[in-house]
Amino acid sequence: MMQKICDKQTGESVFYKKHESGLNIYIMPRSGYSSSYAIFGTKYGSVDSEFVVPGETSATKVPDGIAHYLEHKMFDQPDGSNVFDKFSAFGGEANAFTSFNMTAYLFSCTENFEKNLETLMDYVQSPYFTKESVEKEQGIIGQEIRMYDDNAPWRVFFNFLGLLYNNNPVKLDIAGTVESIAKIDHQLLYKCYNTFYNLSNMTLFVTGDFDPEKTLAVIEKNIKNNEPFSEEIKRIYPDEPKQVAGKYKEQDISVATPLFMMGWKDNDVGYSGRKLLKKSIEMEIITEMIFGKSSKLYNELYDAGLINQNFGFEYSPHIDYAYTAIEGESKDPKVVYEKITEYVANLRKDGLSEEDFNRIKKVIWGDYIRSFNDIEGYAHSFLTMSFLDICYFDYFEEYENITFSDVEKRFMEQFDNDYCVLSVINPK
Repeated sequence: MMQKICDKQTGESVFYKKHESGLNIYIMPRSGYSSSYAIFGTKYGSVDSEFVVPGETSATKVPDGIAHYLEHKMFDQPDGSNVFDKFSAFGGEANAFTSFNMTAYLFSCTENFEKNLETLMDYVQSPYFTKESVEKEQGIIGQEIRMYDDNAPWRVFFNFLGLLYNNNPVKLDIAGTVESIAKIDHQLLYKCYNTFYNLSNMTLFVTGDFDPEKTLAVIEKNIKNNEPFSEEIKRIYPDEPKQVAGKYKEQDISVATPLFMMGWKDNDVGYSGRKLLKKSIEMEIITEMIFGKSSKLYNELYDAGLINQNFGFEYSPHIDYAYTAIEGESKDPKVVYEKITEYVANLRKDGLSEEDFNRIKKVIWGDYIRSFNDIEGYAHSFLTMSFLDICYFDYFEEYENITFSDVEKRFMEQFDNDYCVLSVINPK
């Protein structure tokens, strides 16, 4: 029996079932949509390099980059076939990704949805690692790592994280290093797979124009024997001090215009659920108020020729870390940094505008409504939030209750320039 969860404000609904295997299943019917989408994710990312397997007492420490390595190897099949060819035969387009906190496998299609779904569920539940194939992959991933060494957007981002964080593994490259991946073998891959790909640590989200009951039947038929863990996986992260690791870093790479990323470390962490959702919405409102294209700051920087259309910002909320990031291109990143931090310091003295708050709060609600039109982006957001113990449909209730005083308080807590850093990529 599925539970129907409704969003009263949008009229959208999603059907949910927790399978006896522990798998969380979400089915969102979208009448009239020509395409369908599925994403099968595990709460396992690059930061999870030290953990205690349920039923064991001692901690396991694995090499950096192993979650990403495992994602690559999941496409290997015992019969030597190629998973992508199977999807193509059914008209599906497949992909996968590893982030700091999750790994996901996905496909989109306009036909043969059930066949594509069966293919997705089959290969994600069928690991096949050999000593020879794992060693062969080291060269391929090593080449990928070296390629990112000269990727300016990648380097400005990880240099930024390296300034924010002293010990938190979010500062480390998702793919690891050439040295760390050389320590990965097929036995370690199986241990990580058997720990984090236990279905009780996974979620499947599907959306499209189909019957929920029939889709559930396909899913349940393709769930393989998997005993759910009776306890949570214990993830071990090093203690992180409040102060930032550094304030400024620059690197020379072949780019036409200097790149920058600056931002603030958020030390209000350690929780999930609706409390985290509320903070996230507050930060959406604040960042749009200060840095959005209608803001005074943005227009001053743009009119002065210090930024261009590539200017962007985001708040990244997670359980064990969070930060606000601003990025862009500029002929003088240091001046941009100085003007932004000065503007923020003045706002801390003079206060935010309640008029701006009321206007931007409506803009944020419009963004939420529009998010339902992008089924792939929506599915990704829904899955990400579910791993943070957040139901996307709780958005309106938290949004509606946010007051100007909530936003003022959050702004003063988050935007302390003692925790602000600047990463720059200069042209060679």
